Amino acid sequence: MPWWFFRQRRVTNASVTPADSVQPTPRPTVSEAPQTGSLASRRYLDEQPYLLPKDLGEVNRLDFQHYVLRSALRGNYLAPIVQPRRILDVGCGTGQWAIEIAQQFPQAEVIGLDLEPARAKATTPPANYRFVQGDALKGLPFEDEIFDFVHQRLLVLAIPLAAWPNVVRELARVTVPGGWVELVEAGTHVSHFNPAGPATQQFLYLMGQLGALRGLDNEGGVLRSLDSFLQQAGLIQVNRQDIDIPLGDWGGRVGSLLSLDLREAGKAISSLIAARFQMEQQEVLALIEQAGQEWNTLQTRYHVVAAYGQKPYHG
Repeated sequence: MPWWFFRQRRVTNASVTPADSVQPTPRPTVSEAPQTGSLASRRYLDEQPYLLPKDLGEVNRLDFQHYVLRSALRGNYLAPIVQPRRILDVGCGTGQWAIEIAQQFPQAEVIGLDLEPARAKATTPPANYRFVQGDALKGLPFEDEIFDFVHQRLLVLAIPLAAWPNVVRELARVTVPGGWVELVEAGTHVSHFNPAGPATQQFLYLMGQLGALRGLDNEGGVLRSLDSFLQQAGLIQVNRQDIDIPLGDWGGRVGSLLSLDLREAGKAISSLIAARFQMEQQEVLALIEQAGQEWNTLQTRYHVVAAYGQKPYHG
């Protein structure tokens, strides 16, 4: 029998509403953005600040991005969790992180939440993993204090800067006293690429201006404030780790995959940048390739921040 209570449907008897029978959030409207040359069209969510597409190409990119982060963090999480009973992954994407956590903690109930389910994966998720559709910007659809560990990562291109404090407070709200909240974010500002060559600087400026039109952070404020967001949400024992990852083939397998990840992410929004700034898409794509060459020449490192905190006990 499922354990979770949905916030809109408080259950007062032993019969808990199964997640599959709960009325889901309306599916986001989507649009297809044509690409020039040999690139296929990409599928984007309308009426959402999220810059990146939601399609099979993005599923593949997110999966090897997961490998890079797991290697950089030397695991799937940093918080000192022991034997969690209930785990929530907000903005779960492909569900890869949550699925691996469900395998690591087979006694735990693991929930992945996102705007919509990812395209079908080849492997069957473990029985203790379940997907729930929802929008963190509209509040989490769960009762207070039910998760022992709440995880959220790489939503800097999805959550408007002004919404971050409220979103983190929501993560804290659904966390049990003594439970942990962990945030992991990667840089989108020129200060997060050290050193940054001219092509890198130009592309990041264009992407930052595009994101700013949607209220997204274009000054690096989210990464600077991750630990502050947790403290403002009332969490204690807040710990922050700043991690610089080699970017490019010079950094071995992880550096090569990270370079591929960032270049593919850039290509995914190249048509949006071209349309906004009246550029040819091939010009944007050439800029991305030049940036990739700079990362090798300059031996650039890419900045990632992980922060976690504990919800205090009452009294």
